[in-house]
Amino acid sequence: MSQLFTPVRIGRLSLPNRLVMAPMTRSRNSDDGVPSELAITYYTQRAGAGLIITECAYVSPMGKGYVRTPGIATDAQMAAWKQVTDAVHAKGGRIFMQLWHTGRISHPSLLPEGALPVAPSAIKPAGQGWTPVGLQDFVTPRALAVDEIAKIVADFRSATRRALEAGFDGVELHAASGYLPEQFLSSGTNQRQDEYGGSLAGRARFILDVLQAMVAEAGGDRVGIKISPEMNFNDIVDANPQETFTYLVEQLRGLNLAYLHVALFGAKLDYHALLRPRFDGAYLIGGGLDQKSAEAALADGRADAMVFGGAFLANPDLPERFRQGAPLNVPDQNTFYSPGAQGYIDYPFLSGTNAA
Repeated sequence: MSQLFTPVRIGRLSLPNRLVMAPMTRSRNSDDGVPSELAITYYTQRAGAGLIITECAYVSPMGKGYVRTPGIATDAQMAAWKQVTDAVHAKGGRIFMQLWHTGRISHPSLLPEGALPVAPSAIKPAGQGWTPVGLQDFVTPRALAVDEIAKIVADFRSATRRALEAGFDGVELHAASGYLPEQFLSSGTNQRQDEYGGSLAGRARFILDVLQAMVAEAGGDRVGIKISPEMNFNDIVDANPQETFTYLVEQLRGLNLAYLHVALFGAKLDYHALLRPRFDGAYLIGGGLDQKSAEAALADGRADAMVFGGAFLANPDLPERFRQGAPLNVPDQNTFYSPGAQGYIDYPFLSGTNAA
């Protein structure tokens, strides 16, 4: 039997297989961040995954960065997510929520009272973001004061509590893709000279503070973290990423986290070989995998579980397709972020239906 279909322990969960559904923004939620009923179907269709990690949910209204993305900051958002987790659990699935704050990768049109996005330093990112009126240039963010940083850390703790109350089995900190945690971590976006900058230890402090707050709320065995060294998405750069991520992962020891999720996209260095020995929990690999490469990584002991994005998006029954060696549906990029059911819940199962 392929190791993909063997059980594995991830924190306090025992997974029946090692196929993890990646967190993927799908932009099918209401303007006020409430998941629609379509989300119930979408996630339930994929309950055969060993673990589902949801799309990002913003921890506060100031953390929103794109149109139609969900939150976990209000009672209405929490109640809608509870319907999702109940349905997934009824199908025998397990589900974590990914938590984020987009920081400078936002726009005043998305934020309360047209506020400026916030960041560790007032450095404008190159590029554009999706707003209610389409693509618009990013703006120069406002640098956070230290007391505001403490409030955001508290927001992550509150979001963790809300996620657990909504029935999630755990939470993942999104510390990749150029959003606020990685903005603090990276030398190109953090020019502070206080305790949250000025040195590698200072730049890593925000992520570690947030994780400690999440662990205090949930226990380490219900908390994971995602990183993506040298992905360089959203205009994120670091002068010495090898040193930066080695230091960060070494600081995770003692938190007893459920897992470290490392997604690589184009990095020349083998960060998996560098980081796995430095982490004391389950190690998850993501980024451009297929069945063959996933099985090889498990066979070589490079990871404990494998994270699939586009393959799960287009194949709700991905574990069964892998088990049978069946052909895969091809993801339709035109519908990744469009509203409605098309390209969301209508990918066919092997049976030819689109119902779970």
